[in-house]
Amino acid sequence: MNVAVILAGGTGSRMGGTLPKQFLTVAGRSVIEYAIDTFDRHAQIDEIAVVCHADYLEEMGAICRRNRWSKVKRLLTGGKERYHSSLQAIETYAAQAVEVKANADTVNLLLHDAARPLVSSRIITDCVEALRRYEAVGVAVPATDTIVETTEADNLIARVTDRRLLRHMQTPQCFRLNTIARAYRLALTDPDFHATDDCGVVLRYLPQVPVYLVHGEHTNLKITYPEEMFLIEKLVTST
Repeated sequence: MNVAVILAGGTGSRMGGTLPKQFLTVAGRSVIEYAIDTFDRHAQIDEIAVVCHADYLEEMGAICRRNRWSKVKRLLTGGKERYHSSLQAIETYAAQAVEVKANADTVNLLLHDAARPLVSSRIITDCVEALRRYEAVGVAVPATDTIVETTEADNLIARVTDRRLLRHMQTPQCFRLNTIARAYRLALTDPDFHATDDCGVVLRYLPQVPVYLVHGEHTNLKITYPEEMFLIEKLVTST
């Protein structure tokens, strides 16, 4: 079973304003609707779960009812940090696997940022296909700018990294359920644990598990700042 998990637990503080970015309107629809639409229409996605901040569960429920998505089966409550939202979905589906006596390796989770509204069907297909061979799969595009490492104290360039080896990570980040659950179990015993993405959790705590990269797309961008809303709107209205 392939489960798309839409991570919508953030409050979007860097955007300013009072409404989280995933609920802002682009071309007449909220940002989150675009991503859910793509997963709902995809033939290889069996189920969708949305992880949402507790204050916006009612709003999310109304959006789901309005769209009548056939695959959205769960609305889950996210936590303070991004990884809390991932963990909520992981624990929910791990408990379900135990309840129905299913093998957790037969469930795949595709964890996707709600603030990436233009994920393509091609990316989803490539991720699902890659999960046939790999336990962990990410999505990335090549870095186009020179990336430098700086000294923390005085902000001087310490090292210039070969950008041919660098990638900008995107989502979905995809895992066999048993693998990502095992990685988080180990992570949560580490007092120094801190994570900004789920592939990093597998890389750090299950170093023996290869993390395969699917080619992303530059249009699969994440809305972080107000100017990116204008770019998303241009992309939406031009298609």
